[in-house]
Amino acid sequence: MQVLKKRHLTTTSLHQSPFSILGVTIRDDRRRIVEMAEEKSLELDYDACQKARSDLTNPRNRLGAEIAWLPGVSPRKALQLLENMLQDPMAVREESGLPTLAHLNSLAAALEAVDGEHDADDLARLIQEVAYLADDLDPEDVLRDINEDRAVSGFPEVRSFEQVESELAERKRYYRTAIKDALDRLPPTTLIEVMTEVVDEVTAGGEDHAPELIDELVDAYEVETQGFLHMEGENVHKLIKAARDSASAGEAAVKPYVDKLDAVARNWDKVAQPIQLSAKARGIDHEASHDLAYEIRSLAIDLFNKHDMLTQSKKLTGLLQELFAELPEVSERVEQDADALADIFRERKQAVAHRDEWAREITYRAEIGVIFKDTLSISPDGLSWKGKSFPLDSITRVRWGGVSHSVNGVPTGTTYTVAFGDSRSEAVIELNKSDIYGRFIEKLWRAVCIRLLGEMLEALKAGSDLYFGEALLHDDGVTLVKHKFLGANEKVRCTWGQVQVWSADGSFCIGAKDSKKTNVSISYIHVANTHILEQAIHMAFKKPGLRRLSDLLQ
Repeated sequence: MQVLKKRHLTTTSLHQSPFSILGVTIRDDRRRIVEMAEEKSLELDYDACQKARSDLTNPRNRLGAEIAWLPGVSPRKALQLLENMLQDPMAVREESGLPTLAHLNSLAAALEAVDGEHDADDLARLIQEVAYLADDLDPEDVLRDINEDRAVSGFPEVRSFEQVESELAERKRYYRTAIKDALDRLPPTTLIEVMTEVVDEVTAGGEDHAPELIDELVDAYEVETQGFLHMEGENVHKLIKAARDSASAGEAAVKPYVDKLDAVARNWDKVAQPIQLSAKARGIDHEASHDLAYEIRSLAIDLFNKHDMLTQSKKLTGLLQELFAELPEVSERVEQDADALADIFRERKQAVAHRDEWAREITYRAEIGVIFKDTLSISPDGLSWKGKSFPLDSITRVRWGGVSHSVNGVPTGTTYTVAFGDSRSEAVIELNKSDIYGRFIEKLWRAVCIRLLGEMLEALKAGSDLYFGEALLHDDGVTLVKHKFLGANEKVRCTWGQVQVWSADGSFCIGAKDSKKTNVSISYIHVANTHILEQAIHMAFKKPGLRRLSDLLQ
């Protein structure tokens, strides 16, 4: 054990003992005590000497003086301890072989040397020593030591075991007072540091029961810190209210209050930490900490649920995890909150990554034309052709296709058409480069067509019927046209199990399985969203037994 500094005393509680005042030992008889009282009265206060004589010769009073002295220690050793105490009080911690009670009384006297400069770690260890020794006090051992000394001094043996227990209980209260007085001589920050270290060590972070003396010390500490905790708790509540009131103004308005709340809560918890650890070790919650933690948690939940402030909510949840880990119920709840927020944060991060990846995948730009070039582009900002732009979510229709040309059976090339538009207007692009056409359609499908496919299925699910050329699309089937050589054509409604599809002459064809004359042809180039329709039906046919197109949404 390393003691950083020796502190000298002029007197201690042991030096104020009747034994020390009269200069007698615990083994001196009544005659010797009376003689020394008369002798000391000539140089010391007469009344003090007479009281010391009475305390040591009156059997009822003597037990209290013996228990506050060094029972079981030889007179020579006792004198040496008292002399050393004034030179180096902390040296008594190195003594071995002392009876438990005598050791405790010596350590309690050494505590009187503690001042505002005492090392916090060293004092924490000293308090722990006292607390563990106090728990080890055995009334039977004390009774034996006292009666052995009385057998030499000639005083009658102590017969009442209960009387010894009563005196020891009073002595333990004295040890608590001695520790408290030592702590009170420290600066507030050091006092809190020592208390926290002591409780943390003896309870193993709140997992083990503390010695009785430590529990009593924490109870006294809680009473004395109640005013501070109440005041700081009120400040926390004010900041929570301010954060809630400013939430509608946005995260920038809330952040300063959350930052301040973080600082005040840490200050509050620093003082409350020993109480929380002690409460956890006793299997209870510190009520004030419990209430404060749930107030902060409520703010964290509201900031996320009502205002989608994930960052501030995560910060408050992290604060709760750090400060209130000693509260099992709160800790478990906050752990669940933290896991949920972490999942949300991960999902949003993934969503951002997917959105960035999607943006890269759909972005494309090409110059079309030989001499006078126009720009065709697609990006998250929208579609653009010849300076006219359409936001992606405004697009309601798309169509595309190619027409091959030949002269006298000799192919002369292919003309490609791409068109897109909203409910009011449409842009039409004609080009002859297959690579540009292919790349643009690929980007268009990811950027717009997947959304249009979903919207079409949602519309069908809601009960809408949609026209595609001569075909009338229903959720559970399609109305086709039965072509007649003579007479008017006839409309025939078929389920999806009754039709087949194919492509021919630039059109998407749907026909009844049992009637070659019942069919429709829907141009890819000229009818909007034909490719969307084709994709939906092909997807449906890959699911045997599917009765409604909207079932694809499941």
